[in-house]
Amino acid sequence: MDKDRIKGTVKKAKGAIKESIGKASDDSSLEAEGKIEKAEGALQTAFGKAKDALRKS
Repeated sequence: MDKDRIKGTVKKAKGAIKESIGKASDDSSLEAEGKIEKAEGALQTAFGKAKDALRKS
């Protein structure tokens, strides 16, 4: 498993937590920051998956 997949998954989880806290505390900037971090994590995970696929080929 590629390191980018692991880092991306962690980043997505951290973003989801920030987003949830932002929603619960009615902090729109924290919620937006969480959404951005989740998106970054998803991209990093996808990049890691692509690297894994290339290695297997």
